[in-house]
Amino acid sequence: MEQILSSHSEIDGTLELPNILSLSQRLRRLSFKNEVPGYPQILSSLKNEQFKEYGQAFIEDTQIHRLEAPLFIDKMPNNFRHIALIKLILPNAKVIDARRNPLDCCFSGFKQLFAEGQEFTYDLHDIGQYYRNYLDLMNHWNEVLPGFILRVNNEDVIDDLEGQVRRMLDFCGLKFQESCLNFHQTKRNVRTPSAEQVRQPISRSGVDNWKPFEEFLTPLKESLGTEILNSSIGI
Repeated sequence: MEQILSSHSEIDGTLELPNILSLSQRLRRLSFKNEVPGYPQILSSLKNEQFKEYGQAFIEDTQIHRLEAPLFIDKMPNNFRHIALIKLILPNAKVIDARRNPLDCCFSGFKQLFAEGQEFTYDLHDIGQYYRNYLDLMNHWNEVLPGFILRVNNEDVIDDLEGQVRRMLDFCGLKFQESCLNFHQTKRNVRTPSAEQVRQPISRSGVDNWKPFEEFLTPLKESLGTEILNSSIGI
């Protein structure tokens, strides 16, 4: 989805930027009235001017990763934990919640050896619980910040590429461009595990990749639970 949107002339693709995570760590250590409330508790003590300064710093600090387009993407997956912070410092931001079938999603994470920072992916039970926590938190954000987040399902993009592209661009306030449908032809550096995938036309090759290994995925299934596995909530 990031490659699709980055194929639009008004959107720059960047990296999995660490800036939001770094800011949350700084706020975790920030003192207020000689105390350290911690994060996210500290957010209730800050003023609008401070949030504006943090937002401006984010725009300036990420400039090195961008070209000249008016919009850009930060696809750091861990940002979902900090959507309240994003809303406070970047009120005009657009958040897209990119989802995938839970078994495909968790299995994909489990078989990828991440360098650091994603230790929950090393255990089937842990990654299933993390996915459950992700769903719970996204439900919370959607309740308290209605309209701020657009949920886009991977399977829907595969089945109706143009319809979902138009939906995402409309959410971002942009006009449709044919280049987004030909995203695999876009020339740009991609330095994440999906680098090879985004060079190919859209297909169903990534759907149900977990099935040949189903007999080994019992801990994952138990952790996810039947409600997620049998319901459209998880996909």
